[in-house]
Amino acid sequence: MIYAENILICIAIPLIVSLLFVKGEVRRYLASFLLGMGVCLLSAYISSFIGDSIGMTYDETSVFLSPVIEELMKLLPLSFFAILIVPKERSFTMLSVAVGAGFATFENCCYILTSGAENLGYILIRGLAVGVMHIVSILALSMWFLMAKRLKVFNFSSICVGVSIAMIFHALYNLLVSRPGISSILGFIMPPFTASLLFIIFKRVSPNSIEE
Repeated sequence: MIYAENILICIAIPLIVSLLFVKGEVRRYLASFLLGMGVCLLSAYISSFIGDSIGMTYDETSVFLSPVIEELMKLLPLSFFAILIVPKERSFTMLSVAVGAGFATFENCCYILTSGAENLGYILIRGLAVGVMHIVSILALSMWFLMAKRLKVFNFSSICVGVSIAMIFHALYNLLVSRPGISSILGFIMPPFTASLLFIIFKRVSPNSIEE
Protein backbone atom coordinates (compact mmCIF):
# COMPACT_ATOMS: atom_id res chain seq x y z
CA MET A 1 0.00 0.00 0.00
CA ILE A 2 1.24 3.49 -0.82
CA TYR A 3 -0.04 6.83 0.36
CA ALA A 4 -0.53 8.55 -2.98
CA GLU A 5 -1.56 11.87 -1.48
CA ASN A 6 1.71 12.02 0.49
CA ILE A 7 3.66 11.32 -2.70
CA LEU A 8 1.77 14.11 -4.43
CA ILE A 9 2.61 16.55 -1.64
CA CYS A 10 6.29 15.61 -1.76
CA ILE A 11 6.52 16.13 -5.53
CA ALA A 12 4.27 19.18 -5.64
CA ILE A 13 5.93 21.33 -2.98
CA PRO A 14 9.13 22.12 -4.98
CA LEU A 15 7.04 22.82 -8.08
CA ILE A 16 4.70 25.12 -6.16
CA VAL A 17 7.66 27.03 -4.70
CA SER A 18 9.18 27.33 -8.18
CA LEU A 19 5.98 29.04 -9.37
CA LEU A 20 6.99 32.04 -7.26
CA PHE A 21 10.12 32.60 -9.32
CA VAL A 22 8.88 32.08 -12.87
CA LYS A 23 6.31 33.81 -15.01
CA GLY A 24 4.56 33.66 -18.35
CA GLU A 25 4.35 30.38 -20.20
CA VAL A 26 6.71 28.61 -17.79
CA ARG A 27 4.40 29.37 -14.89
CA ARG A 28 1.33 28.27 -16.86
CA TYR A 29 3.05 25.03 -17.84
CA LEU A 30 4.08 24.25 -14.26
CA ALA A 31 0.61 25.06 -12.95
CA SER A 32 -0.98 22.79 -15.56
CA PHE A 33 1.54 20.06 -14.74
CA LEU A 34 0.53 20.26 -11.09
CA LEU A 35 -3.12 20.19 -12.13
CA GLY A 36 -2.46 17.01 -14.11
CA MET A 37 -0.99 15.31 -11.03
CA GLY A 38 -4.01 16.30 -8.98
CA VAL A 39 -6.35 15.01 -11.67
CA CYS A 40 -4.47 11.69 -11.63
CA LEU A 41 -4.95 11.32 -7.88
CA LEU A 42 -8.66 12.15 -8.06
CA SER A 43 -9.12 9.73 -10.96
CA ALA A 44 -7.51 6.94 -8.95
CA TYR A 45 -9.78 7.63 -5.98
CA ILE A 46 -12.92 7.65 -8.13
CA SER A 47 -11.98 4.53 -10.13
CA SER A 48 -11.07 2.58 -6.99
CA PHE A 49 -14.25 3.59 -5.20
CA ILE A 50 -16.56 2.72 -8.09
CA GLY A 51 -14.68 -0.48 -8.91
CA ASP A 52 -14.79 -1.71 -5.31
CA SER A 53 -18.44 -0.70 -4.94
CA ILE A 54 -19.62 -2.79 -7.90
CA GLY A 55 -17.17 -5.65 -7.34
CA MET A 56 -14.99 -5.23 -10.43
CA THR A 57 -11.66 -7.02 -10.65
CA TYR A 58 -8.40 -5.16 -11.30
CA ASP A 59 -8.41 -6.10 -15.01
CA GLU A 60 -12.06 -5.15 -15.40
CA THR A 61 -11.44 -1.79 -13.76
CA SER A 62 -8.40 -1.21 -15.95
CA VAL A 63 -10.19 -1.94 -19.23
CA PHE A 64 -13.77 -0.82 -18.62
CA LEU A 65 -13.70 1.83 -15.89
CA SER A 66 -10.34 3.61 -15.64
CA PRO A 67 -10.27 4.86 -19.26
CA VAL A 68 -13.70 6.43 -18.84
CA ILE A 69 -12.95 8.06 -15.48
CA GLU A 70 -9.45 9.24 -16.37
CA GLU A 71 -10.36 10.74 -19.74
CA LEU A 72 -13.40 12.48 -18.26
CA MET A 73 -11.22 13.91 -15.50
CA LYS A 74 -8.63 15.11 -18.03
CA LEU A 75 -11.47 16.67 -19.99
CA LEU A 76 -12.34 19.01 -17.10
CA PRO A 77 -9.19 21.19 -17.17
CA LEU A 78 -9.19 21.05 -20.97
CA SER A 79 -12.77 22.34 -21.08
CA PHE A 80 -11.87 25.04 -18.57
CA PHE A 81 -8.99 26.19 -20.78
CA ALA A 82 -11.11 26.11 -23.94
CA ILE A 83 -14.32 27.70 -22.64
CA LEU A 84 -13.29 30.14 -19.91
CA ILE A 85 -9.69 31.10 -20.62
CA VAL A 86 -9.89 30.78 -24.43
CA PRO A 87 -6.10 30.83 -24.96
CA LYS A 88 -4.27 31.02 -28.26
CA GLU A 89 -3.85 27.71 -30.09
CA ARG A 90 -0.18 27.36 -29.14
CA SER A 91 -0.89 28.03 -25.45
CA PHE A 92 -3.89 25.71 -25.43
CA THR A 93 -1.80 22.85 -26.81
CA MET A 94 0.98 23.57 -24.32
CA LEU A 95 -1.41 23.56 -21.35
CA SER A 96 -3.03 20.33 -22.55
CA VAL A 97 0.31 18.56 -22.91
CA ALA A 98 1.33 19.78 -19.44
CA VAL A 99 -1.80 18.25 -17.88
CA GLY A 100 -1.08 14.94 -19.63
CA ALA A 101 2.57 15.00 -18.61
CA GLY A 102 1.68 15.70 -14.98
CA PHE A 103 -0.89 12.90 -15.01
CA ALA A 104 1.57 10.42 -16.53
CA THR A 105 4.46 11.43 -14.25
CA PHE A 106 2.48 11.03 -11.04
CA GLU A 107 1.00 7.70 -12.17
CA ASN A 108 4.47 6.37 -13.03
CA CYS A 109 5.87 7.53 -9.68
CA CYS A 110 3.12 5.65 -7.84
CA TYR A 111 3.69 2.56 -10.00
CA ILE A 112 7.43 2.54 -9.31
CA LEU A 113 6.87 2.82 -5.56
CA THR A 114 4.34 -0.02 -5.73
CA SER A 115 6.13 -2.45 -8.05
CA GLY A 116 9.77 -1.43 -7.76
CA ALA A 117 12.26 -0.15 -10.29
CA GLU A 118 14.68 -3.06 -10.54
CA ASN A 119 13.91 -3.88 -14.17
CA LEU A 120 15.21 -0.90 -16.14
CA GLY A 121 13.94 -2.28 -19.45
CA TYR A 122 10.37 -2.57 -18.21
CA ILE A 123 10.52 0.87 -16.61
CA LEU A 124 11.65 2.37 -19.92
CA ILE A 125 8.84 0.56 -21.72
CA ARG A 126 6.34 1.86 -19.21
CA GLY A 127 7.63 5.40 -19.62
CA LEU A 128 7.38 5.18 -23.39
CA ALA A 129 4.00 3.43 -23.26
CA VAL A 130 1.83 4.52 -20.35
CA GLY A 131 3.55 7.88 -19.97
CA VAL A 132 3.21 8.74 -23.64
CA MET A 133 -0.32 7.30 -23.82
CA HIS A 134 -1.70 9.89 -21.39
CA ILE A 135 -0.04 12.71 -23.32
CA VAL A 136 -1.27 11.33 -26.65
CA SER A 137 -4.88 11.04 -25.51
CA ILE A 138 -5.13 14.59 -24.18
CA LEU A 139 -3.11 16.02 -27.08
CA ALA A 140 -5.45 14.36 -29.59
CA LEU A 141 -8.41 15.74 -27.66
CA SER A 142 -6.97 19.26 -27.64
CA MET A 143 -6.31 19.06 -31.40
CA TRP A 144 -9.91 17.93 -31.85
CA PHE A 145 -11.09 20.95 -29.84
CA LEU A 146 -9.00 23.30 -31.97
CA MET A 147 -10.30 21.77 -35.20
CA ALA A 148 -13.89 22.06 -33.97
CA LYS A 149 -13.31 25.72 -33.08
CA ARG A 150 -11.85 26.43 -36.51
CA LEU A 151 -14.83 24.78 -38.18
CA LYS A 152 -17.21 26.56 -35.76
CA VAL A 153 -18.73 23.28 -34.58
CA PHE A 154 -17.38 23.41 -31.03
CA ASN A 155 -20.35 22.25 -28.98
CA PHE A 156 -21.40 19.51 -26.56
CA SER A 157 -21.68 16.92 -29.33
CA SER A 158 -18.18 17.56 -30.64
CA ILE A 159 -16.79 17.38 -27.10
CA CYS A 160 -18.49 13.98 -26.60
CA VAL A 161 -17.02 12.69 -29.87
CA GLY A 162 -13.52 13.81 -28.92
CA VAL A 163 -13.54 12.38 -25.42
CA SER A 164 -15.08 9.11 -26.69
CA ILE A 165 -12.15 8.69 -29.09
CA ALA A 166 -9.72 9.31 -26.21
CA MET A 167 -11.54 6.73 -24.06
CA ILE A 168 -11.45 4.10 -26.83
CA PHE A 169 -7.74 4.66 -27.41
CA HIS A 170 -7.04 4.41 -23.67
CA ALA A 171 -9.19 1.31 -23.20
CA LEU A 172 -7.65 -0.40 -26.25
CA TYR A 173 -4.17 0.21 -24.86
CA ASN A 174 -5.13 -1.19 -21.45
CA LEU A 175 -6.77 -4.21 -23.07
CA LEU A 176 -3.75 -5.00 -25.24
CA VAL A 177 -1.19 -4.76 -22.42
CA SER A 178 -3.33 -6.75 -19.98
CA ARG A 179 -2.12 -10.04 -21.54
CA PRO A 180 1.48 -11.02 -22.35
CA GLY A 181 2.57 -11.83 -25.88
CA ILE A 182 1.91 -10.14 -29.21
CA SER A 183 -0.99 -8.11 -27.85
CA SER A 184 1.13 -6.47 -25.16
CA ILE A 185 3.87 -5.67 -27.69
CA LEU A 186 1.30 -4.00 -29.93
CA GLY A 187 -0.03 -2.11 -26.92
CA PHE A 188 3.43 -0.83 -25.96
CA ILE A 189 4.06 0.31 -29.55
CA MET A 190 0.73 2.16 -29.86
CA PRO A 191 1.49 5.32 -27.81
CA PRO A 192 4.89 6.28 -29.32
CA PHE A 193 3.63 5.43 -32.82
CA THR A 194 0.51 7.55 -32.34
CA ALA A 195 2.58 10.36 -30.80
CA SER A 196 4.76 10.39 -33.92
CA LEU A 197 1.69 10.61 -36.16
CA LEU A 198 0.21 13.43 -34.10
CA PHE A 199 3.49 15.34 -34.23
CA ILE A 200 3.58 15.08 -38.03
CA ILE A 201 -0.07 16.14 -38.32
CA PHE A 202 0.38 18.97 -35.83
CA LYS A 203 3.50 20.23 -37.60
CA ARG A 204 1.75 20.25 -40.97
CA VAL A 205 -1.55 21.71 -39.85
CA SER A 206 -0.19 24.31 -37.44
CA PRO A 207 3.53 24.84 -38.06
CA ASN A 208 3.66 28.07 -36.05
CA SER A 209 2.31 26.33 -32.96
CA ILE A 210 5.55 24.49 -32.22
CA GLU A 211 7.93 27.36 -32.78
CA GLU A 212 9.44 29.25 -29.90
